[in-house]
Amino acid sequence: MPHATAGGPGRIHGDGSVTAHAPAKINVHLAVGPLRADGFHELITVYLAVSLLDSVTAWPDDGLSLTVTGEGAGGDVPTDSRNLVWQAAELLARHAGVRADAALHIDKSIPAAAGLAGGSADAAAALVALDALWGTRCTRGDLAGLAARLGSDVPFSLVGGVALGTGRGEQLSPSLSRRRTDWVLGVAGTGLSTPTVYRELDRLRAAGRFAADAGAGQPDDVLTALRDGPDATLAGFLANDLQAPALELRPDLRAGLAAMSGAGALGALVSGSGPTVAGLVEDADAAAGTADALVAAGAFRLVHAVHGPVPGARLAG
Repeated sequence: MPHATAGGPGRIHGDGSVTAHAPAKINVHLAVGPLRADGFHELITVYLAVSLLDSVTAWPDDGLSLTVTGEGAGGDVPTDSRNLVWQAAELLARHAGVRADAALHIDKSIPAAAGLAGGSADAAAALVALDALWGTRCTRGDLAGLAARLGSDVPFSLVGGVALGTGRGEQLSPSLSRRRTDWVLGVAGTGLSTPTVYRELDRLRAAGRFAADAGAGQPDDVLTALRDGPDATLAGFLANDLQAPALELRPDLRAGLAAMSGAGALGALVSGSGPTVAGLVEDADAAAGTADALVAAGAFRLVHAVHGPVPGARLAG
């Protein structure tokens, strides 16, 4: 039966299924170093897990299959081995020495290719759900090691909360910050490819338009403001080196940033590689009001009022 770290056998439902949830993330600080020899960039980032969740459900079956409902279903999210959930299943099965037998279903609320780590959240949720379904008895440390092999953001999707990420983002130092912050997420148009945004950053730097030492800088002030506040101080420290290349690729995001600020956000930035604009607001009431104003204005394709920090991937009750 599943190990206690996976949530115990009581999380297996009457139909034999297991469901796990995992959150979206905001990079409230993202400093991107030069391109490394391995093709990745050295990062310093502050992750915040927020209350926009995807769910992954796994049932016993012969072989692997994958279905998707919700945001991005019907085209944007693959249902084969290109999906990180499928890859997570195969990786966990190899690690544990079990057959990769499961029917998997993703119920998506996190948009794909939006700078919110939706695919990474799904992979983390799959690891947790399948650990329980297959009884692989993995510790959280085991799962974290597998998560790092799947993608740079997957370890944080597993941990959640607030964390400092280094390396390519997979090396985490969790923070003790527990103070609630409220945000509005505005998803603008179609998705942006993360590799494309990084390549655009490299192009801007090579052209002398964005110096590697003139970007987001060190994260200490952001971490302190997340822990101690006030929100107005935190707003002044929001920074993302990928915002400039995202704006080059998608000039419409400038209007999104302006709309977010005009609707009452204390501060706003492009989250990760975009095209989501994250706006920091005073409280839950302000988040609801800002979200309503943005919807009424038609400023974004999708608008969500969220808060953080929230836990990482975990089994549903």
